[in-house]
Amino acid sequence: MFENGYALGMIETVGFPALVAATDAAAKAADVRCVTYQGADAGIVTIYVVGDVASVTAAVAAGEAEARRVGELRHSRVIPRPEQSVMQMVLQQLEKEKGKQPVKPSKPKNSQQATTTQTSKEE
Repeated sequence: MFENGYALGMIETVGFPALVAATDAAAKAADVRCVTYQGADAGIVTIYVVGDVASVTAAVAAGEAEARRVGELRHSRVIPRPEQSVMQMVLQQLEKEKGKQPVKPSKPKNSQQATTTQTSKEE
């Protein structure tokens, strides 16, 4: 993925529904990989898209249009052939954020445990 022909695309929205819609449109529009998203204050969220330059450009354009339709698009950018250290910086920041997130509880392994848990909650 880090060879010379790839691009990094970013779509920034206000609110999560616009981001999900933009991500879905981007993923369906071209052969790209939606790497992850990052949240900031005031409901600002950004999705990161990676692929070849033409695909990322098309995906970001589709994502922009959908974000505008569903909610509020703040900004977008395509960086063709970014310096390798730029992508490493983005990935390191994302790894730091993943480490801060709480672990989700696992689901019950069998249906009997699920029934017992459901029954005890109702009582």
